[in-house]
Amino acid sequence: MKKAIELLKKHNLLKIIDDELDINLEIPHVAYVEVKKKDSKAILFTNPVDKKNGKKFDIPVLMNVFGSKKAVELFIGDGNKIGKEIESLLKMKPPTTFSEKLSTFGKLFALKNTIPKKSKGKGECQEVIKLGSDANLSELPILTTWEQDGGPFITMGQVYTTSLNGEMKNLGMYRLQVYEDNTLGLHWQIHKDSNHFFHEYKKAGKKMPVSIGIGGDPMYIWCGQAPLPIGIFELMLYGFVKNKNAQLVKSITNDIYVPRDNDFIIEGFVDTSKLRIEGPFGDHTGYYTLEEEYPFMEVTAITHKKEPTYLATVVGKPPLEDKYMGFATERIFLPLLKTTAPDLIDYYMPENGVFHNFIIAKIKTLYPGHASQMMHAFWGVGQMSFVKHAIFVNADAPELEDHDAITRYILNRIDIDEMLISKGVVDALDHSSPKFAIGGKLGLDCTNEEINELGITLLSDNELLLKMQEITDEVKDLKQYYTDTKNPVTVITVDKKRNQKYLFDDLKPLFENIKILIIVDAKNQNDVNNTYMLLWRVVNNIDSNRDLYIQDSTICLDGTNKNELDNFKRRWPDDVDCSKDVLESLKQRGIIDIDEEFQRKYQL
Repeated sequence: MKKAIELLKKHNLLKIIDDELDINLEIPHVAYVEVKKKDSKAILFTNPVDKKNGKKFDIPVLMNVFGSKKAVELFIGDGNKIGKEIESLLKMKPPTTFSEKLSTFGKLFALKNTIPKKSKGKGECQEVIKLGSDANLSELPILTTWEQDGGPFITMGQVYTTSLNGEMKNLGMYRLQVYEDNTLGLHWQIHKDSNHFFHEYKKAGKKMPVSIGIGGDPMYIWCGQAPLPIGIFELMLYGFVKNKNAQLVKSITNDIYVPRDNDFIIEGFVDTSKLRIEGPFGDHTGYYTLEEEYPFMEVTAITHKKEPTYLATVVGKPPLEDKYMGFATERIFLPLLKTTAPDLIDYYMPENGVFHNFIIAKIKTLYPGHASQMMHAFWGVGQMSFVKHAIFVNADAPELEDHDAITRYILNRIDIDEMLISKGVVDALDHSSPKFAIGGKLGLDCTNEEINELGITLLSDNELLLKMQEITDEVKDLKQYYTDTKNPVTVITVDKKRNQKYLFDDLKPLFENIKILIIVDAKNQNDVNNTYMLLWRVVNNIDSNRDLYIQDSTICLDGTNKNELDNFKRRWPDDVDCSKDVLESLKQRGIIDIDEEFQRKYQL
């Protein structure tokens, strides 16, 4: 961490805040605002306090360590270059010449560094050892990020687990809720390796050892969220990228090995016969995930460096730190994705699509139905199986990150007959599906030539809004986008009083003026002019089996919050919003400097 801090300083990527700031809301709010700026930096908070309990910490808090593209390059490297190295290994053939043999030997010899190295004795992470009742979580500046959070959460914990037989190791990054001084909730979801290990221990009737690292090389964090195939220990990726072995030491009270340079290690055991309510928590979807039962660990030891730094992140509405981490993940794992989808050229997961909610993929189209085949391939591959909405474009499409150009390309090719509506696994954090962890999938095949005609008569925004309001007073605002394409998009806000299928039916006289209609609530800070947050809202809120309506050649997406009017049985969560009082206090004290426009733009 100290090396990471110095590296950030050297490249002018670090802010240092010496003011006393509260671990409850204040520190997270400052980090949340900072990472949304175009020139965002990491922040080192040197004087964290807990005002509620009258406590001061001598442990600094570092946030937004991956809060810029440059920071990701410093700590991880060039994602494209690493991806090409992986691709060269995947395509490696038996050498035929002496020079090829030397090259092959060099590549294979370098792979020796992928295997983590276990050291005897103690590591820097064990310079201070606290056991049993002396191991108090309250001595760490663990943050409470949002007003509705169930309590303080460790947000950048490296969770190290092992299978029952000890053959498989896993590093995952899961949120960890502090209950009492020695109890920590473990939010590993049903699809994660750690959860699979948990059920092995449960079946055997044994307690499960867990060790949690905080700090150390920032690369550990990125490895923990990397979408590696099941059974591959994430620290092998560390060795591959860094070209050096991860150095591990044994935990003090269990047999889990952890990086010797972590700042903190929290050790313990999980009683697999017990669960506890975890949450709510304002998560990276920008919504609260609600209370659910999860395992928890009893802390047996906390060890740390003599002068540790506490590492944390903040999640909520985009853009956030995961934006920059996600870009590196895209580039590095493209070659692995191509092994399942060999005709894939590139893919893009916009951060305001919350990554797993929306993806655009470019493919080399070879035959009819090729895009549909690729959709099924994506929905069957690892973490790609969580993707809710996928759009496939041909090799001649513009760069996927050129938002305006790729949007025009797509809108000129949307054809109702080329839609694939399916059902499958969705992320456990998804709130819009009718059932937990399973919901609708929507695939669009936009690999064909432009469609021939517009087929509607365009009206101005004011004309169309007035015509809608003559039909119903539910419609409050309207804006049309890309009216020069074959599928213009009409966005409306509504005061929702009924299932939107009935509104869609009532608007049928205007279908001669509308190709794609998107509906959002008039509340929740929704703004028809804010396309960035509209995309975030809609892909979060729709389930294609319930919220997609098609009649004649008009398509409607219902992006409103769901309730009993939609026969929605689950509880709809609230948006993750900053505390207005905390924001105002931070502004008055000169800690943050933002205006009303910034707050509206990112719906703080």
